[in-house]
This record gives sequence, structure tokens and C-alpha cells, in this order.
Amino acid sequence: MSETSAGSCCSVGGSAGVDAAGRKDLLASNTADVAVCVVMGGSVAKADAEAAGLYRDYEGERYYFCCAGCAPKFDADPAKYVTAA
Repeated sequence: MSETSAGSCCSVGGSAGVDAAGRKDLLASNTADVAVCVVMGGSVAKADAEAAGLYRDYEGERYYFCCAGCAPKFDADPAKYVTAA
């Protein structure tokens, strides 16, 4: 598995969507129902993110996150990430 970049909350790689610690990789590869994580920019399987609670509703829109580290960043300043999206 690849090392994460400095400051990144997300892991890259893994086998069959599960990393070495047994966590499911929410970065989508071949899923039709995907969204873009507004914090990190990766593709996210919506159903997996919803099951993990990695989403927020803001001003009538739902935003999905690729990992648990992205939600608090979004919560701290949602407008920053929504305008950047």
C-alpha cells in the first residue's frame, strides 16, 4: 500500500477496497453512483459514504467525504468547500 501524502487524511491503494488496517476504502473506482469529496477531491461511492456517515447536508445539498478526516474540516467552514467545489 502507498504512503499517504503529508497532510492527507486518506489512504491510497489497498487490496479489494480494504486497507491494511481492515478499513474499507471509500474512494470509488468502478461505481456508477459516485460523488467527489469536496475536501480532498477524490471520487466517493455515495452508498458507502452514507453507510459510514461520511456526508453532510448543507444548504439543501448533500456532500460526501472520502474519509473521516474530511467531515470535521467541512464542518469547520462548509462555505469554503462548497464554493471551491
